[in-house]
Amino acid sequence: MPLILAGTPLGDRADASPRLAEALREADVIAAEDTRRLRALATALEVATTARIVSFYEDVEAERLPKLLESVRAGESVVLVTDAGMPSVSDPGFRLVAACADEDLPVTCVPGPSAVTTALALSGIAPDRFCFDGFAPRKPGERAKWLAELAEEKRTTVFFESPHRLASTLADAAEALGSDRRAAVCRELTKTYEQVRRGGLGELAEWAADGVRGEITVVLAGAAPREVRVEDLVADVARRVEAGERLKAVAAEVAKETGVSKKELYDAVVAARAD
Repeated sequence: MPLILAGTPLGDRADASPRLAEALREADVIAAEDTRRLRALATALEVATTARIVSFYEDVEAERLPKLLESVRAGESVVLVTDAGMPSVSDPGFRLVAACADEDLPVTCVPGPSAVTTALALSGIAPDRFCFDGFAPRKPGERAKWLAELAEEKRTTVFFESPHRLASTLADAAEALGSDRRAAVCRELTKTYEQVRRGGLGELAEWAADGVRGEITVVLAGAAPREVRVEDLVADVARRVEAGERLKAVAAEVAKETGVSKKELYDAVVAARAD
């Protein structure tokens, strides 16, 4: 039997799938981030389980891992659940999955709700290319470095944030990325007080300054493409050619990266060299 990663509801227990109920009912072992929440979920789903229930949260993950690995090796059905959403996505589980993979032990998944894709779908921000960045860095220096990287990130970025740090993170982001950079703050997804607030980073920072409660997922629009002119690229291309690269190859590569015309760039470099 495999290790089963089981997605659990973000808030509304009606989102629980029949497969989740079946997995909990038939499990030999259930590893839960919070055993009290697991029992409450099982009660709500009218699931009676005879499984051995063990806690599996961040502080005990390394300690519990060997026993759970032993259970998978023995052919027991081990179900891993976290408080909400998918195990191992900013939640316990990655180390256990990696250990099973290292030993070629079976791992499968009962798909379920995800705050990442739910927020992305609700945000109104381009979802075609996105990245997930976990929780925003807490320390000011690390956060500044992270925001500097996001300044040029063209993909939509999704990240989690504590309600207590949301205002300062949004204010720092507005300063580093521009107050008009679009974002959406999604709170309490699927719950009674679900809210999606959309706008520029500056506007959202002002809104959050009054205090925000609940579980937060932020969706940040990618950086707008910078307008590149052919004349701005001539000197760099010329330097590479002088260093020994072929003009045609360099012009083609730079044109592809920047979106300018290859012929215009080539002709401009030739003209500059002639002068």
